[in-house]
Amino acid sequence: MSRTVLAVGAHIGDMDLAAGPMLAQHVLDGGRAVLLALTPGERGHPKMSPADYKIQKIFEGRRFAAAIGADFQVFDDQSDGFLGLDDEICLRVADVIRDVRADVVIAHWPRSIHSDHENASRIAERARFLAGLPGVEREQPRHPVGSLLYAENWEDAEGFAPTEYRLVSPEAKQRWAAAMEGQAFARGETYGFRYNDYYAAQLRMRGCLAGTDFACAVASADGHRRLVEKF
Repeated sequence: MSRTVLAVGAHIGDMDLAAGPMLAQHVLDGGRAVLLALTPGERGHPKMSPADYKIQKIFEGRRFAAAIGADFQVFDDQSDGFLGLDDEICLRVADVIRDVRADVVIAHWPRSIHSDHENASRIAERARFLAGLPGVEREQPRHPVGSLLYAENWEDAEGFAPTEYRLVSPEAKQRWAAAMEGQAFARGETYGFRYNDYYAAQLRMRGCLAGTDFACAVASADGHRRLVEKF
């Protein structure tokens, strides 16, 4: 039976980079992947207005998801840099979990240099709880999520310790890399950081540790150490 993996990022592009390779692999293996961005990430361009960059970011996010075979959702009424942490947004994410029937949720590591990332991590964790909580009446029935994983992100590095590696085939890596070329920030066109190069190198480094060509490192919220896994 195919499984559904939901990756919850603070901004469009966060989970594309941190979880994109393993989502591409999961789709190639016959599973379903869903990318949810809690804000567009519209304040991340030094020359474009937030309104104009928002349009571009949503276009880029949809195109990336389509290129790796994933579904895409964005809370386009939420604002980059001002992502709050309250039950309203947690319930909205819980609704998505219930709607897509997620088996696995991937989130930001909860300690970050970016407050949006920290809040997004806590939102995903609470949403997982609310999605399976009896007596929380929503449009969709309750749906427990079996696994919560934290992805590896360079902005969320404090205290991150992987508990397992997700293997990524050369085909999935190539599909992900080609899709990421469609995002301006990842090409280094906003503030100069070469995201694509960084995450491609990280894939290779983690692959060395996992004994394969490419791999993503994740930390399990339950603390179980599995070393090498598929979804």
